[in-house]
Amino acid sequence: MEANQCSLLVEPSYPDLVINVGEVTLGEENRKKLQKIQRGQEKERVLRAACALLNSGGGVIRMAKKDEHPVEMGLDLETSLRDLIQSSDLQAFFETKQEGNCFYIFVKSWSSDPFPEDGSVKPRLCSLTSSLYCRSETSVLAMDSREAFYFLKTKKKNAKILEEGPCHKVHKVIHQELPNTDPADAVFQKDYLEYGEILPFPESQLVEFKQFSTKHIQEYVKNLIPEYIPAFANTRGGYLFIGVDESRKVLGCAKENVDPLSLRWKIENAICKLPCVHFCTQPQCRITFTLKIVDVLAQGKLYGYACMIRVKPFCCAVFSEAPKSWIVKDKHVCSLTTEKWVGMMTDTDPDLVQLPKDFESQLSLSGGPPLSRPVYSKKGLEHKKELQQLLFSVPLGHLQYTPESLWKDLTSQHEGLEELINEQMQPFFRGILIFSRSWAMDLNLQEKPGVICDALLIAQNSTPILYTILREQDAEGQDYCTHTAFTLKQNLVNVGGYTGKVCVRAKVLCLSPESSTEALEAAVSPMHYPLSYRLAGTQHMEALLQSLVIVLLGFRSLLSDQLGCEVLNLLTAQQYEIFSKSLRKNRELFVHGLPGSGKTIMAMKIMEKIRNVFHCEEQRILYVCENQPLRNFISNRKICEAVTRKTFLKNHFEHIQHIIIDEAQNFRTEDGDWYGKAKTITQRAKNDPGILWIFLDYFQTSHLDHSGLPPLSEQYPREELTRIVRNADPIAKYLQKEMQIIRNNPSFNIPPGSLEVLLEAEWSQGVQGNLKIKKHFTVEQIVTYVANKCKRFFERGYSPKDVAVLVSTAREVERYKYELLKALRKKRAVQLSDACDILSDHIMLDSVRRFSGLERNIVFGIHPRTADSLILHNILVCLASRAKQHLYIFLCGDC
Repeated sequence: MEANQCSLLVEPSYPDLVINVGEVTLGEENRKKLQKIQRGQEKERVLRAACALLNSGGGVIRMAKKDEHPVEMGLDLETSLRDLIQSSDLQAFFETKQEGNCFYIFVKSWSSDPFPEDGSVKPRLCSLTSSLYCRSETSVLAMDSREAFYFLKTKKKNAKILEEGPCHKVHKVIHQELPNTDPADAVFQKDYLEYGEILPFPESQLVEFKQFSTKHIQEYVKNLIPEYIPAFANTRGGYLFIGVDESRKVLGCAKENVDPLSLRWKIENAICKLPCVHFCTQPQCRITFTLKIVDVLAQGKLYGYACMIRVKPFCCAVFSEAPKSWIVKDKHVCSLTTEKWVGMMTDTDPDLVQLPKDFESQLSLSGGPPLSRPVYSKKGLEHKKELQQLLFSVPLGHLQYTPESLWKDLTSQHEGLEELINEQMQPFFRGILIFSRSWAMDLNLQEKPGVICDALLIAQNSTPILYTILREQDAEGQDYCTHTAFTLKQNLVNVGGYTGKVCVRAKVLCLSPESSTEALEAAVSPMHYPLSYRLAGTQHMEALLQSLVIVLLGFRSLLSDQLGCEVLNLLTAQQYEIFSKSLRKNRELFVHGLPGSGKTIMAMKIMEKIRNVFHCEEQRILYVCENQPLRNFISNRKICEAVTRKTFLKNHFEHIQHIIIDEAQNFRTEDGDWYGKAKTITQRAKNDPGILWIFLDYFQTSHLDHSGLPPLSEQYPREELTRIVRNADPIAKYLQKEMQIIRNNPSFNIPPGSLEVLLEAEWSQGVQGNLKIKKHFTVEQIVTYVANKCKRFFERGYSPKDVAVLVSTAREVERYKYELLKALRKKRAVQLSDACDILSDHIMLDSVRRFSGLERNIVFGIHPRTADSLILHNILVCLASRAKQHLYIFLCGDC
């Protein structure tokens, strides 16, 4: 993307995207008096700003006018804005308002839901021009953004069908439409033409005649190229004859008026500069063309020259120049490059192959704003609507403060806060006021000292309002509140997918008695939005709150790396309740999570939150786990420093302030007191101790040694994750059975009472999958079975990175590796890697213990066993909980 070169200013002091386009002449009569150039320049600025806002979540265009008298916009501006959105319903996206000598255009975010006029699907982006051309009989037509959308969609679909064949084969097939017997081709093969001769064919979809201009010949020809060459290439190919008039007569260009070598260079250079975008597997392919500059003879003597260009049909898309489309990025209006524009225009929901059976869409790209990403939730879990009802239910007939526990804490800690809030809420009769100790922190912004709390009001007949309550007046308080409100509004649209008209007003309140009413009121955003931006009723409030659920509970799915595109999942209500806890009030916390309840996801989210709350770099946060593969996985997220327990006990970590421990039930004390060391490090700063959160699951205990954890009675404060979100129904039932066996007969190193959490377990249902248990298989039978199953899964669309083969020990990895590779290669399957290479495209082969904390769609467990039968069922739980969809267990005869 390139920064905008014209005078468009994104103003930073508003809780919305506001683009100042400078002074614009308004009113139909006034605009008619303008010089054509000035009128065009003003219109260009307004259209660029409108396009950028439509593509960036909406906002406001601010322009200055010469006087304060009310005036209409002007017919040419209205028409251009209608053309921009390709709809007669201007008010669907634009509303205007005048305040003094300022004129505002309020812009709603673009969305790709159907056009109301004909039901056709809108393109993903709004664009002034697509810069795409095609042939229609003898005409060259510029594609509008809707036509370009369908053209690119078709090209992408065709490329996918033909992607097994190289690009030149595609060309060869299509080029059959330009047979050598064509009379145009016969003329093209000539080395000269006669002045005044009549060519034996007319203009058609494949043929265009153009005369040379009398002045600036080279510039004239160069300007023909960006329109006619892409049009031929994007259709069926064809011939451009320059030097032939519409009556088919050859006129050429007099030799004294043109230099053929210079003309050839100009044309070739212009064609080579045309942007090409590929969907096929041959991105190096360029436009295939042949250029001939031939003599034009008059009575046997050289009169001048004619130009002939033959263009073959192009496999993908050829542009005349970069499309004219803009977005706002980093407070700058930026033009989109051709590649970025095509990528956004053709962006679709990912092809999840088997995953739609297990994941349900919560936000689709079809119908969403241009910058939004798809959101999925696991089948059987709460959807965004259910989560909204659980967390932010809209009450009937009154105003509700939530969360109630936080509201009680705040009012008990801050005298006068209840009176202040109640006074502000008097104008509102129905809605919800959502408190947070820091809405900035909830939005991954940095927390501001001196802020008591923030509160977001979603009320009927009102725009959303974000209140920031300060202990004392602060010059930076308004900037903080404005920036937080700005980020919230942007996220509601671009992350949460809200497609209605929305703004978030920012208002600062202060508990200090020195704070005057005038000062408080002056903090309100000075722009008055149209009435349509107010939330009219329950449906509008709930739709906005469901977008808020995605903003607050959405996290980057682990599927993103697998699918090659950004996909979001949602936290469960239980996970969000723990995640939303105040870190300053919960410096140390033990989180007991059942298998598949999302402990590692929570650990990653908490580390991101620590960075925002304590304004610290990733080098100040330490993640500690038992196994190297999980350490590598977390390290690749680049949110912290990650080490194993052994490394943790060897080094000093003077720079570390906060520690997250994961899979703590499998820690040992053989190398020292890891828990004591972690407490010492996090409590070095007596006045501001660090965070120590410990995640564990006693059901997945994989040894009989002492873990080093404090007694259960001292694991306080403690939270529990009991909603199991990972596994398909058959695997979940198997886990329930094995966990009940463990609860009834725990090993001696598991604290009494720690397994009672199973009684609170909630199992997500409705996810299809398989569980197969095989007994008495030989090694040869096992590897053959695994290879056959993998082959079938790959034929169904799964990839090697979906598969893990887990054994009991590292020694058994070596035992099975050669035989398994041999069997897989017979089926033309792929390579094996151990879990340290977790992000590779290979099948994982490793031990159950080393795969702890990781997961795969398909898991084969080979002869799971332990040196001590007391923890066999724990190992089976460890194994089964790694599989999301399909689990195959090969048992020994005595298991």
